[in-house]
Amino acid sequence: MISTQWISIANGAGAQTDAYLALPPGGRGPALLLFQEIFGVNRHIRAVADQYAAAGYVVLAPDIFWAQEKRVELGYEGEDLPRAYAFMNGCAQDPLIADIQAYAAALRARPEISGPRLGAVGYCMGGRMAYFAAAHANATASVCYYGGRIQDNLQLAAQVKSALQFHYGSKDGMIPPEAVDAVRAAHPNADVNVYDADHGFNCWDRGTFDAPAARVALARSLEFLAEHL
Repeated sequence: MISTQWISIANGAGAQTDAYLALPPGGRGPALLLFQEIFGVNRHIRAVADQYAAAGYVVLAPDIFWAQEKRVELGYEGEDLPRAYAFMNGCAQDPLIADIQAYAAALRARPEISGPRLGAVGYCMGGRMAYFAAAHANATASVCYYGGRIQDNLQLAAQVKSALQFHYGSKDGMIPPEAVDAVRAAHPNADVNVYDADHGFNCWDRGTFDAPAARVALARSLEFLAEHL
């Protein structure tokens, strides 16, 4: 069985941040940073962490919005939606990158980690953070699900040495086809996948959940991570 707990880790400001830790059945495994959507480390993200832990990874899902409010946990509609966007817009990029570097260092230092390699997986805003982990935290492999604004940060492409995998939905109104094309052009060796699905297709708590796309994307993600980690 996997084991889970909330722990405290150092953030980029040198303070302490809460993070959800999921350990695989064997207790040890490769390191995997899991970056949340704009809705916090909510029950869905914790379930995704458990999913990857069951596949053998030591998964750390840090509380990204710690500077604004601890352990934000939101749903996907109603009053939670504008709150989620407000939290996202309240994150300045430089402190966010410093946090990512600190989280990567904290995970690499844990005794349960079985080797030096580190993976990153992220969804929505977290997809962009997984990309930043490739550029700024020496991640070995990054998997970016419908990562918003990655196309606005492609000046980082030259410093990305890690393996990259992207998952997009062709019906995603927030990430147009030209944005996906720009990512492809900047990273010609990346594995770029596009599904007949909308933004958030992996999240079974959202109305845009697409089970076939989510199944295929997960299988591809696990195969990609197994190859590189």
